[in-house]
Amino acid sequence: MDRDHDAPILLTPGPLTTSAEVRGAMRRDWGSRDADFIALTARVRERLLSLVDGERTHVCVPVQGSGTFAIEATIGTLVPRNGKALVLVNGAYGRRMVLILERMGRAVATLEAPEDGCHPIAALDAMLAGDEAISHVLAVHCETTSGILNRIDEIAAAAAARGRGLVIDAMSSFGGIPIDARDTPFDALVAASGKCLEGVPGLGIALVRRDALAACAGNAHSLSLDLYDQWESMERSGQWRFTPPTHVLAALSAALDALEAEGGVEKRHARYQRNCRALIEGMREMGFETVLANEVQAPIVVTFHAPADPRFRFDSFYAAMRSRGFAIYPGKLTEAESFRIGCIGNLDEAVIRAALAAVREAIAEMGLESCGRRAA
Repeated sequence: MDRDHDAPILLTPGPLTTSAEVRGAMRRDWGSRDADFIALTARVRERLLSLVDGERTHVCVPVQGSGTFAIEATIGTLVPRNGKALVLVNGAYGRRMVLILERMGRAVATLEAPEDGCHPIAALDAMLAGDEAISHVLAVHCETTSGILNRIDEIAAAAAARGRGLVIDAMSSFGGIPIDARDTPFDALVAASGKCLEGVPGLGIALVRRDALAACAGNAHSLSLDLYDQWESMERSGQWRFTPPTHVLAALSAALDALEAEGGVEKRHARYQRNCRALIEGMREMGFETVLANEVQAPIVVTFHAPADPRFRFDSFYAAMRSRGFAIYPGKLTEAESFRIGCIGNLDEAVIRAALAAVREAIAEMGLESCGRRAA
């Protein structure tokens, strides 16, 4: 794993540490209407679809902006103005989809679960059976509030059995955790150019079932976030409707080369699992406690309870880690003080072991006697 020694290693769920090849791909300028850039867009779209075996049933629609732009574009395009969405909430990103729907004026219901627990599929089925107005189910695959991996296959099966569309927020899983459109039915899967694809931020990605998108003309609440219009333009001319993030797309193309060279999503998933296992084992040896049980932990980001020792302050811990070349994340839980350390990006177990050594030095510097959490 190569390093830019002037920058910290980003142990976060994104933005994250990228390779020299990905960064180097942004050195060239592209004309957005030139044939070579149009061809690059087409190749990237095809390659993204292939990651979920969706070439025969789905289309790829890229969107300028962060992943949230793509989430809003997908919801606003696919959920009809007279439709109703059921959002599965067990963290901040489920709650964000609820807020998006409310801002759009779309009808919305929620099925909530604790931040450290998955949704009961029987409860989902009961809600769908009891409310025929629900047209779409919205679910987060990996909820990085806690790092939990939601049971997306079971959610997809329940939605399909009741004839409802499914929109998957796969922002923190696409490219790093296998998902197959042939086995997991979805109307749309939404991701971004960073995260597990190991590109740079700035490009949203929507993989949408072709026949579902074809029925969405006029649904969107927004001109710039209209997936149908973006798709129609790309199918007609190969061009983006508005100025594209040319350098970000070039970096993503290089990132897809690296993913292919690594052996695809399965191999990347295995590397992330090794990183995650080494991180959890090392932190537990120091006395830190994870928020999640092993069986629901995704190999993306791990949330740790803040130590009970009154000398622990996250800002001080962050500064100590940053001075040693690592950037971590504050917690996002609503019920407990916590912090997060990511497992993804251009990282391997050697980097994780170096980060663990930095944690040991940081807690010694802070004078912590115990890393265990406060009693409930």
